[in-house]
Amino acid sequence: MSNVRMRRAQAAIVALTAGALALTACSAGAKQGAGDDQSRKDAEKMRGQIAFADAAASKGPAAPVPGATPGGTIKVYQRDTYAHLDPAQLYVSDQGSLSTLLFRRLTAFNEDNNGKYNVVGDLATDSGEKSDGGKTWTYKLKDGVKFEDGKPITSTDLRHTFERQFADFITSGPTYVQRWLADSNSTAGYRKLLPGGPYGGKHLPKSVLDTPDDHTIVFHFKKPVGDLPYALALAGYGVVEKAKDTKEKYDKAPVASGPYKIQPGSFKNGKGITLVKNAQWDPKTDPTRHQYPDEFDIQFSVSYIDSTQRLMADNTDNQTAISFNNQVDAASLQRVANDPKIKARSTSGYQPYVGVMNFNMRRLKDKRIREAIAYAMPIQSILDAYGTPGGGELAGSYISPTLTGYKNIDPYGKLKNPLGDVAKAKAILKKAGKLGMKLTYAHNTAVEPAKYSVAVADNLKKAGFDVQNKELPSDTYYDIIGKTDNQFDVYPSAWGADWPSALTVLPPVYDGRQIQDGGTNYALYNNPETNKEIDRISQETDQKKAAADWFALGEKILKDDLPQIPTFYYKQVQLHGSKIGGVMNNNILSAIDPTKLYVKK
Repeated sequence: MSNVRMRRAQAAIVALTAGALALTACSAGAKQGAGDDQSRKDAEKMRGQIAFADAAASKGPAAPVPGATPGGTIKVYQRDTYAHLDPAQLYVSDQGSLSTLLFRRLTAFNEDNNGKYNVVGDLATDSGEKSDGGKTWTYKLKDGVKFEDGKPITSTDLRHTFERQFADFITSGPTYVQRWLADSNSTAGYRKLLPGGPYGGKHLPKSVLDTPDDHTIVFHFKKPVGDLPYALALAGYGVVEKAKDTKEKYDKAPVASGPYKIQPGSFKNGKGITLVKNAQWDPKTDPTRHQYPDEFDIQFSVSYIDSTQRLMADNTDNQTAISFNNQVDAASLQRVANDPKIKARSTSGYQPYVGVMNFNMRRLKDKRIREAIAYAMPIQSILDAYGTPGGGELAGSYISPTLTGYKNIDPYGKLKNPLGDVAKAKAILKKAGKLGMKLTYAHNTAVEPAKYSVAVADNLKKAGFDVQNKELPSDTYYDIIGKTDNQFDVYPSAWGADWPSALTVLPPVYDGRQIQDGGTNYALYNNPETNKEIDRISQETDQKKAAADWFALGEKILKDDLPQIPTFYYKQVQLHGSKIGGVMNNNILSAIDPTKLYVKK
């Protein structure tokens, strides 16, 4: 993603703009890089169905990290200041990493010491009890869960947590649960269910959200919801203490429920924030987190280049340093891969983002034209522009290898011929009688797109197109291509899932009913059959069947309609100091897992 300030599901939308977190470490083709073999194995573990755990698997404490010792301070280098601290406003990668230490939710994704994932009960005793065909979900709260002030967490706090999501000042967090409760696909639509939130004394009716006792919360939906345990594990649904809710001010002074809390007065915009142990956190109730370090000293405004140089040096304080989200800058990737000592302190993994080249379906209505462009597209050159090795992998599908149901496909032979088949493209164009056709290719002005745009335009010209190369400003790029009447034929974008299900990929990107200015269906693709299938699969409560159906739909869209051509799957490489232990890449966070870290003695 170009900016970790973007929401998780939309983070990769802007992945091709300047300073891309998910892109600056992309590799050339399928070349081996730091941790490539391991990241493939990790992704394979993600492809199987991520189970919804029962009560036994949801009990704490979390399995000890081998060799872990308590104590010490970990210094954390971060490029960006945390724009939000209110759990309801958290929806970006860096904030998601922070939230694992500060806030608990009804459910949580758990990665064991072998890299296997499941969804466990966090505040809840299990991942949820489904009834009424998936329209009703019931959660029981664990005993002994508390806020940092010692107050027990009750269903009243959970009700308030979800009801305040409807308030107008909550604008940056996820909206899945709100939309499902309101049976609405729009922000304006779901807010009508509880205008202003609970602050005027109003509440959601019991027929929508019920709290029959202090330890129970029940969600009632009008349609079956199969992915609720996944959604509830998002950072944006962290619990908020009702008695301490200060509305907008809560964004600067939230109440913690996780193993760490914010040291009062430590948050300095542009400078840093300090996390210290939360004495009210009980490890016996928590199956996912640890509390090994005494403190996390988080420093802001440390660029990728700067953090890379410090961590490669591994001297003095840098030995006990890491970054939750900064990745190795593109210029340093080769050194990391070639230096055994540095490589030993690196981790790499897939991110859930897939880069694509959009075809404007309102302008390029003839599929033969789109096919010609697809065959000509040099996806290798696109990947090469971002540095090597270890940061990316050529893509054949719209669905990332991190998602359940992923299969390796290549319907247009792009993996076999990643530099583009110009001859085949020209033959298709000639048969269509469109040689010399004008084609407007748009991209932003960041360094990397400027590099690969030369190869893209060159291949398209060789294929027989009269290419008009249009550069767009990086800061407003997605505002411009997000217009339904944009005047461009071909333009790049990307998308990343909120959790390992294509429910968070296909509907937002390929549902024709979502076409609107500022929307995320950038190809302006609208097929009634696809829309109908999206509705059907969205209500499928058998997760294994839903995963297979989502992938089949994605493959059908790609083969039959071709609104986009995939370019590459995102990966990244991160470094840590030699005295940091417990370093594991978490494919849900798309980064290092902060909850397992410790200082080596």
